[in-house]
Amino acid sequence: MKNNNQKAFTLVEILVAVGIFAIIVMMSLGALTNIFDANRKSQSLKAIMTNLNFAVEVMTREMRFGTNYHCGTSNTLTLPQNCPNAPGENFISFLGSNGNQIVYRLNTTTNQLERSEDGGNSYLGITAPEINVQALSFYVIGAGQGGSALQQPKVIILIRGFAGSKPTSQSSFNLETTVSQRLLDTP
Repeated sequence: MKNNNQKAFTLVEILVAVGIFAIIVMMSLGALTNIFDANRKSQSLKAIMTNLNFAVEVMTREMRFGTNYHCGTSNTLTLPQNCPNAPGENFISFLGSNGNQIVYRLNTTTNQLERSEDGGNSYLGITAPEINVQALSFYVIGAGQGGSALQQPKVIILIRGFAGSKPTSQSSFNLETTVSQRLLDTP
């Protein structure tokens, strides 16, 4: 009788080891795919929010150097007016530093912020389609007639909505900023 001291794996042991290895690799690939998806969503959300931040920055820069603030639904947009923001009033008008009548509003059909440089005759969207603005409010303090001539007008902007086109990757936002006029309104 021959003494066989050779050690080896059986076919069943090898199959079990390969099966366990395959399961671990599949789980790792699934986790890696989820990480890549999360990174892609994060990058797109970052780009969308950068667009919103840029739009708000442009608005505030123009308002800072503007005069004759007016909001509401009246057609006389050149008379300075404090705006307590009545329901349905989601736009502001003012004279820009270049003398143009600038209007910002919320288009409730597309849920985009829009800008007009010709007193509200034509509008261009300033936010990306992936940004869904649900509410836009303007409050103007210190621009109305009868106030102190030394009071510096301030505009408070409130924006509420969500970013992202897919429900699984949407992120809500509430943005509030205050803009102080650089120069006082002179009657």
